[in-house]
Amino acid sequence: MKLIVISSSKNIENEAKIVTKLFEAGLENFHLSKKKLSKTKMQDFISKIPKHFHDRIIIHSNLILARKFKLRGINLSSSNKRNSFKTWLLIKFIKFKNPAIQITTSYTNIGELFQIDKKYDFEYVFLSPIFDSSHSKFQKGFSEHGLSAALKKTKLNTIARGGVEINSIEKAHQLGFYGLAFYSSIWNNPDPVDHFNKLIEEFEKLNIPIE
Repeated sequence: MKLIVISSSKNIENEAKIVTKLFEAGLENFHLSKKKLSKTKMQDFISKIPKHFHDRIIIHSNLILARKFKLRGINLSSSNKRNSFKTWLLIKFIKFKNPAIQITTSYTNIGELFQIDKKYDFEYVFLSPIFDSSHSKFQKGFSEHGLSAALKKTKLNTIARGGVEINSIEKAHQLGFYGLAFYSSIWNNPDPVDHFNKLIEEFEKLNIPIE
């Protein structure tokens, strides 16, 4: 399964340094989602992370920076997909320098898993909310039966997002998810790196390979 960590939407002290330590601990997939950051501040954030880790970063805003820093990928928002021609030009421009760029997006409706957008070859897509959140009032939005059936039929690699914690790993695997995206369980923990290491241990305990 793919193990993904999504950045905090808030400003975390020494966050770039924590992210670097997560990479050093084995994190392969980091989604940089800070829509309130200006392009300049986003550049500063990425610049604080060693260059050899840049190809593990998927950016959610200021997408043009994927070209400048040779990032792994970009995540398209609903707005990006609505402005399809502008987004197509942007992707073409980025791909000129980085042909292997990965494209991802997010869904909140199971039906979207079957509305394949032929303009984009998504590496994977997020679906949320999957689990009840212990950190907020958000509750899961789908039944297990509905999820299992949809994941068997969709052609999209689907990542569980929303309420994902260490005790979600086994259930997500059983349901057929391609991977999990960890957010609150990482950033609400006083030691994000230690918690990440516990996630790795849980995957190993369950004998679930990590991509």
